[in-house]
Amino acid sequence: TNNYVESSFWNFDALFQPQQHPARDAHDTFFLTRPAKADLTKTLDADYLTRVRNVHESGGYDSIGYGYNWSLEEAEKNVLRTHTTAVSSRMLKRWADKFKAQPPGTPFQPVRYFSIDRVFRNEAIDRTHLAEFHQVEGVVCDRGLTLGHLMGTLNAFFERLGLPTLRFKPAYNPYTEPSMEIFSYHPALGKWVEVGNSGVFRPEMLRPMGLPEDVSVIAWGLSVERPTMILYGIDNIRELFGHKVSLPMIRRNPVCRIGLQEVQ
Repeated sequence: TNNYVESSFWNFDALFQPQQHPARDAHDTFFLTRPAKADLTKTLDADYLTRVRNVHESGGYDSIGYGYNWSLEEAEKNVLRTHTTAVSSRMLKRWADKFKAQPPGTPFQPVRYFSIDRVFRNEAIDRTHLAEFHQVEGVVCDRGLTLGHLMGTLNAFFERLGLPTLRFKPAYNPYTEPSMEIFSYHPALGKWVEVGNSGVFRPEMLRPMGLPEDVSVIAWGLSVERPTMILYGIDNIRELFGHKVSLPMIRRNPVCRIGLQEVQ
């Protein structure tokens, strides 16, 4: 998870996010100038690159694709990682390669991945947004997973974080279908606050990796800072991360041990 600098391929293209998507614009993403690009032909097998190119251009796996000319040069541009889903895409590809290397008839082994790390967005900074923050992500890969499995997992996950009441809102993500935004009520702000995003990864992302057709992946991601704001009654995210952090506030609050006895 220490790849703060990531290629656009793993951050966007491998996730079936089209190259003309607004999130790939400099208004939303930090692009690097040195090193400006990664050489994907040296780090990825040509067949995988071809499958990703084809699914973007003409579809496949019951998809019509996006109908544009996919550019390797665009995919090689280096960015500051915008989400930890870039880590998940790498890990799922590694698991698919491991499965394909097994003898024919070997049962597929389910897997779960979790990551906690820093991400970067070119966003205006206000009381609920930062340009640099931390994200938690979880993915579960198994046969026959559905939206119901995802909702049950989210309720159990957030309840352990001290957020027992959630609302789900249908959303759009290029790499998940169906997709849901996750909201929890913030008493200090007096409103429901988005605490995460979730969905079922699309076949256009999973099949080019080589995962079997009946294997699904449910995934969710959330910032560390927003649930912490709710748990500690903080109404400005800049009090948690950055140069405006109040050291007396940190000393005053107890150490948080989610799911364990609180340590003063």
